[in-house]
Amino acid sequence: QGQVVESGGGLVQPGGSLRLSCAASGFTLDTYGVGWFRQAPGKEREGVSCISIGDRSTYSENSVKGRFTLSRDNAKNTVYLEMNSLKLEDTAVYYCAANSRDCHDTDWETAGVYWGQGTQVTVSS
Repeated sequence: QGQVVESGGGLVQPGGSLRLSCAASGFTLDTYGVGWFRQAPGKEREGVSCISIGDRSTYSENSVKGRFTLSRDNAKNTVYLEMNSLKLEDTAVYYCAANSRDCHDTDWETAGVYWGQGTQVTVSS
């Protein structure tokens, strides 16, 4: 089919850590740029971070720089988002998307991009 599935979300306390997974099936993830997006209640979806094909570049939204790290495990056909020093404002549904045109693509709402269904991250004390 060609799909990606997020996992690893849950409830964490402020300052805690979490690792999200984006696992692909039906295609080889290491030939796609993989972006992470999030949407908080009542807000629009925003880009969080992206790892490019061949790990040539990584991109991060300013609010997560220094706290979130992307990595690949090609043997598992999976990309991870390592989230540290979590804040209340990180609470959102997190989505991964695999883009055959890589991270620099300006249109992720099109064919050639596989989107997952999201995983909930809740940061609360």
